[in-house]
This record gives sequence, C-alpha cells and structure tokens, in this order.
Amino acid sequence: MKPFVPQLVYFEPEALSYPLGKELKEKFENMNIEIRETTSHNQVRGIPGENELQRYRNAKSTLVVGVRRTLKFDTSKPSAEYAIPLATGCMGHCHYCYLQTTLGSKPYIRVYVNLDDIFAQAERYINERAPQITRFEAACTSDIVGIDHLTHSLKKAIEFIGATEYGRLRFVTKYEHVDHLLDAKHNGKTRFRFSVNSRYVIKNFEPGTSSFEARIEAARKVANAGYKLGFVIAPIYMHEGWEEGYLELFKRLSEQLQGVDLSDLTFELIQHRFTKPAKAVIQRRYPKTKLDLDESKRKYKWGRYGIGKYVYPDDDAQRLEMTMRRYIAEFFPEAAVQYFT
Repeated sequence: MKPFVPQLVYFEPEALSYPLGKELKEKFENMNIEIRETTSHNQVRGIPGENELQRYRNAKSTLVVGVRRTLKFDTSKPSAEYAIPLATGCMGHCHYCYLQTTLGSKPYIRVYVNLDDIFAQAERYINERAPQITRFEAACTSDIVGIDHLTHSLKKAIEFIGATEYGRLRFVTKYEHVDHLLDAKHNGKTRFRFSVNSRYVIKNFEPGTSSFEARIEAARKVANAGYKLGFVIAPIYMHEGWEEGYLELFKRLSEQLQGVDLSDLTFELIQHRFTKPAKAVIQRRYPKTKLDLDESKRKYKWGRYGIGKYVYPDDDAQRLEMTMRRYIAEFFPEAAVQYFT
C-alpha cells in the first residue's frame, strides 16, 4: 500500500519554533496539502463531513503538528517501563482498537516536534533506573511506523536509544514502510515488532493497514538490518475455525521467514477485549462490523482507572493461550513468549 499522506494538516503556532515543525510545514506546502493553524489540538475545528461518521473518517487523514507539553511518561506494562510520546492516533481503521475510546472525539493524528525535550526526559528515566535496563514503548498511542516516513521522529528515537547504555526501544506496527529505518544506528537496542493475525481478523477488522505479506516482507528487511524482531498476536479472536486460522498463520510465518536469523525472536499474545464505551463507539463508527461484542459470552475484568473490560472466560482464555504456545513451540521452538494477557 502507499505510505500515508494527510489530506489536511493543522499546526500549533509554537510548533514552528522547532526545526522539525519548520521542516514539516515546508514539506506539506511543497506537497500542496491544505494547512491550517490551531491554538492547540483541543481547538481543532472544521474537519469536513456531513455527519459524525464522515468527520471521523476525515479526521483519520488529518494531522496535527504540535508540542508535547506533558513530559511525564505513562507506564507501559507489560511490554515496557515507559511509553515514549512521539505521536498519537493512527490512520488505520482496525475495528477493535482501544484508541477508539482512548482518543474519543479526537481521532486525528498528532505528531510532536519538541523531540529534544522528549529525549531529555527519557534520559532522566534511564539515569534514575541505571544500571537496570529501561525499556520504552513507542507505539502505545499510535502506529508510529505508519507516519515516520513523514517525520523521521522514530528514526531519531532509535538512534538516541542506540547511543545509550541502559535504554531499550520497542514498537509494533501493521505497516510496511520501513525502508528509511534500515540504516538507523540502532546498535541492537531496538526491538521491531509486527502485529499479525489470522486471515479472518486481518480481512474483516483491519482495513487501511498493510497486507500480511507486506508486513512479513518488512519484517525480513528489519531483521536483516540487525534489529531484534518480534511479533504481537493481537487481538487473538475466537472466530469460526480460529484454531485452523491461527495454525495457518504460524505456518505462513515460518515459511516466509526462512533464512532469517530468529535466534532472538519474541512473541506477545493478547486476547481480544473491549469495554462498554468502546463497544458503543465501535458500533457507531463501524456499523456493519462482524466483531462479536456480546458481553454475555465474556468475563468482566476490572481494568486501570476503574474501567472494566470484557475478556474471554477463563476456560476459553486458557484454550487460546495453550493453542498459541503449542503453535509457537512447533514452528518457532527457540522463540520466547513474553506474556499472554
């Protein structure tokens, strides 16, 4: 698929006092993309559309270039100690995505230009924990790879972490646009993960993302560039024929990764879950979705900030975990399963 290009770009005035802000404004002017000014991302107005659904879809192709003011990083368990904030929002249309409710009425994409401030804060966290390793997750609130061909913020973060002794970087993507990252000086301190799933899930719930084949070709590229490689199976979803569907997934992965060094391969396993607010938003934004959001088939589990989520009942969750672990042991016996949640 073609790399993401926004249809509309907003700039916070303060962003233009940073080199990246100036560079992006010039880039978008040369691309003849409509540019507007906003006092802050909370004041973005005028995204076109005759109804909420149209405005939502147009917001997904709208970019806001601004300054990250909150420099206290969120935690990012279980994948990392901290979330490093480079961007927020995603151009994809994954029906199940937790960003549906996290971003609420602001589904546009935001990128932050005060990278030196962000990296300085990351360095403080690293120094506080040294000599322990401090891991940073760069894709908690966005698919950073999908927009980095425009900003190169992720590439700068890779090289920043690569120059530290105790820092490590991780991120996950559904996009293939990795070529500009292949020559980054990562020094083996970045784990590049790809989100993969069964044919059924990708076909029905992941519009606007790269194909499975394109993701795996990108995985081959980054592994050959010396990055540590990982796969996130998420969400693991009990569709009809799911056991065969996920078996085929691991077979395809194994076949297409022939010849790649997989000695440090990791898997992260995340079962499908949803909240009541997410269900309402998903059904409004994707009214024809096939996603099964029937609470009666799920177990209610308390989550962060007192917001409960619906996960699979214990017996189903155990079947999912055991099945995934069995497939991984069969096709990738040297790989590490970092967690199932």
